Formats: sequence, C-alpha cells, structure tokens
Amino acid sequence: MRYNKKRFIYLVSPPKIGKKFFKDLSEVLKIKKTNFFQLRLKKGSLKKKLKIGLKIQKICKKFNVKFLINDDVHLAKKLNADGCHLGQKDMNILEARKLIGKKIIGITCNNSIKSVKKGIKNKADYLALGAFYVSQTKKTRHKANFKLIKKVKKLTNVPIVAIGGINSDNYKKLLLNKPNFLAISGYIWSNKKLKPIEAIKKIK
Repeated sequence: MRYNKKRFIYLVSPPKIGKKFFKDLSEVLKIKKTNFFQLRLKKGSLKKKLKIGLKIQKICKKFNVKFLINDDVHLAKKLNADGCHLGQKDMNILEARKLIGKKIIGITCNNSIKSVKKGIKNKADYLALGAFYVSQTKKTRHKANFKLIKKVKKLTNVPIVAIGGINSDNYKKLLLNKPNFLAISGYIWSNKKLKPIEAIKKIK
C-alpha cells in the first residue's frame, strides 16, 4: 500500500445505490484524489451486490482506484476485488487471508490500542481509527482523539485510515496529525447543499 499525498481519500459508498450513482462516482474518481473505494452494502441479495460490484469495479479500474468490499470476504473473492475491510465483529483476519490471499485487508480498530496491536500482529494492511467527528453514516460509539494517531505511529508503519464525520470543514485539522488516508462517505453522498463532484472539490 503506497501512500500518495495527492490521493488521500478513502471513499466509502452510500448505503443505497441508485442509477445516478455510477455517473457521480465516475466524476468523483476522475478528480484523482481517491486511493480506495469501499463498497458498503448492508442490505440486498448476493445477485444484486454482484451486479453493483461489477459496475463499480469497472469504474475503479478506469481511474486506478483500489476497490474494496466491506465485511463480506466471500463477495470480495467472487468479485476478485482488490481486498476487503473487516469490522471488529466480522470474520477473523487470518481466516479472511486464507480466502483471499495477498489482497488488501484492512480492519476497524476504533479507538482501541489493543485492537491496533492485534491488527499489527495479524498483518493488517491498514488500520482504521475513529470516530474523530460525529458521523451521519453510522452511530458514533467510539470517539477518538488526535493523540491516538501519534500513539499508533510510534507502534507501526502500517497505514492509518481516519474515520468518522470527516468533511470540508474539519479535514485539514485531521491531516495535520498525519493519518495516511481520510475515510469519507456522508459528506460526499448525502450532502444536502453540494453535489458529489462539488463536495469532493472542496477537499484539496
């Protein structure tokens, strides 16, 4: 996982994907600020997820963006995605590794150093820390502060993805603490004032 300073956005999909989404995604990825795109669909049949996944995968390939699947390692394998993201209650990283081999596997560590150490031991490809701000995408159960990033950086060189409520007003403050990537979702896809393309342009 190489860190590209210009491409520091880890983009997460909205919970529902409509027809307009694919055009919006192409426009957003064209701006070349996104390094990863995570498909996060909690509902829907496998058939529907595969259909959506294949369309998104094509767009990601076109713009040289890594395509990851949230939670579902089997879906990641079926799509031959670039990897998957595992939450604390999902499949164990070692089991996931057996299924998808050398693909990218990232894990949610919330604000827990214990989870970080476990992730390092199990050779996670990145560690997701947060929530740094209140998120609209999911309930904010774990609050993290900037000191956490510094602590983790002393422990490892594994890339850090900062998560939780990140938008154009607060991202610069977070970047000063040097996470490798910023996970953004609601600000792009559920923004009542800005279209996705306008929203991403504000994050420079």
